[in-house]
Amino acid sequence: MPTLPLGKVPPKILEKHVFPFLGVGDTSILHGPGIGRDAALVRVGQQVVVASTDPITGAVQNIGAYVVHICANDVATFGIRPRWFLATILLPEDSRAQQLEEIMASMHTAAKGLNVSIIGGHTEVTPELKRPIIIGFMLGVAEQDHYVTSTQALPGNVIILTKGAAIEGTAILATERATILQQKLSSSLVNRAQQFIHRISVVPEALAAMSTGAVRAMHDPTEGGVSNGLHELANASGLGFIVDRSKIIIQEETRQICQVFDVNPLELIASGAMLMAVEGKQAPHILDVLQKEKITAAVIGRLVADASQRMIIDFDGSIKQLMQPTEDALWKALQKSA
Repeated sequence: MPTLPLGKVPPKILEKHVFPFLGVGDTSILHGPGIGRDAALVRVGQQVVVASTDPITGAVQNIGAYVVHICANDVATFGIRPRWFLATILLPEDSRAQQLEEIMASMHTAAKGLNVSIIGGHTEVTPELKRPIIIGFMLGVAEQDHYVTSTQALPGNVIILTKGAAIEGTAILATERATILQQKLSSSLVNRAQQFIHRISVVPEALAAMSTGAVRAMHDPTEGGVSNGLHELANASGLGFIVDRSKIIIQEETRQICQVFDVNPLELIASGAMLMAVEGKQAPHILDVLQKEKITAAVIGRLVADASQRMIIDFDGSIKQLMQPTEDALWKALQKSA
């Protein structure tokens, strides 16, 4: 049996080896595990609680901020404000107390920025780790029926992408591989790319779009980039899609950094972007609301009924299948430059 690739475990493996083993059934679970599902949704009395967990494994710098924002993003895809956060912090041997404080300070600043409380967690020094790993857990709460899920998209819905592709990947590479990049690109471009860390929250656009009452489904693309995120959104609702590559926003900093490492920006970890499925006639209103919040967004395609149709219109007008990545381009870039 072949070994698993780096990064997210492939959907077919999850379906065969993970999803059959989920403990007891519970009627209070409104939205449980599945492909393209960002978090769980549970009914508690007259309210619903959304719970999300994610690790940070590819970054070292700013790891505390990353884990808060990544977990908050998953909660926000339901249109629900994240409120409570827990973390397990695993440190390599020979770590110092100052490193732990730096991680906590970074988490603290990110949490305050989102009006989130850190309510607990666990810290330990773990043998054989090469770098710190943090696993975060975020909670939010809302009234019943005041949320959306990634399973509610419909054929004909248009797809809106906010801010652009590979925001998190750009920030990570610009920070973790700054020396290499500064030999090939201008220092000002690398410095701008490092600031992309401040763009990785999608909470503002999720809550702004939710306020319109016009969003059918949301999903935040992470590992595998926008390409994988599109497949996950389509999988969640049992649909296909057709998107236009020329409509997908790619910042100049992202484009140049991806050229240096010879990676596809559509397959590079994409936290900071949000995919939204909305009725076509509502798209201009949502784009206007986002623009007023100073959030760049564009309609990049539409969802279709045929779940096998996963197509992209290339720059030359040709239409081809958009393959689902088997591994995030971040790992390729980091390994090539190690």
